[in-house]
Amino acid sequence: MSFVHKIPFLKPSGILIFCVLLLWGIKFVRPGNNDSGENLFNGASLDGWEVTDFDGHGRVFVSDSAIVLEKGAKCTGIRRLEDFPKTDYEVTLEAKRVDGYDFFCGMTFPVKDEFCSLIVGGWGGTVVGLSSIDGLDASENFTGKMKRFREDEWYRILLRVTETKIEAYINNVSVVDFDLGEHKLSVRSEVRPSRPFGIATWKTTGALRRIKLQKTD
Repeated sequence: MSFVHKIPFLKPSGILIFCVLLLWGIKFVRPGNNDSGENLFNGASLDGWEVTDFDGHGRVFVSDSAIVLEKGAKCTGIRRLEDFPKTDYEVTLEAKRVDGYDFFCGMTFPVKDEFCSLIVGGWGGTVVGLSSIDGLDASENFTGKMKRFREDEWYRILLRVTETKIEAYINNVSVVDFDLGEHKLSVRSEVRPSRPFGIATWKTTGALRRIKLQKTD
């Protein structure tokens, strides 16, 4: 008798049930209407953005229809110059790590009268989550999770902010599903210059493209 048949759960029927349960446990992105949203990046220039005034930041430039944030002493980033909604909106973009070992997309955004950051690939390259909740950053709070990212591979990121929730998806799979409740939101001091809306990297070269905003109210 094979090893598989010695363990009931590993019989073909058990494996099928396990796969179904696994798929039920993965939350995929709900179809949105972001394709009709506002383009925040024209693919050719930094029109509508400014280079964020981080101490020791790297170069920021456009190449091959993408915004390149070169590795700096700490953060390198861009900040949106125009008014930005405080709730009921979605942001989608594609981001990749070109070089380095830390976050290649630190998206700081408004949530009503507070601010928060979605960190993608932080703390050595694998942490995803919100910074900060009740004073705890993504490496410490319950939104933090581990995900491996390949260098020079584009990842599609969606951020959704409503009156009651913050959601985030990477390649259509849920990575954050956070109920605001009575929690206190804040950002780490390193990325405060990104407010109200900005995107940064940490000691890492990253690239951004196809940045869109869709109001959902």
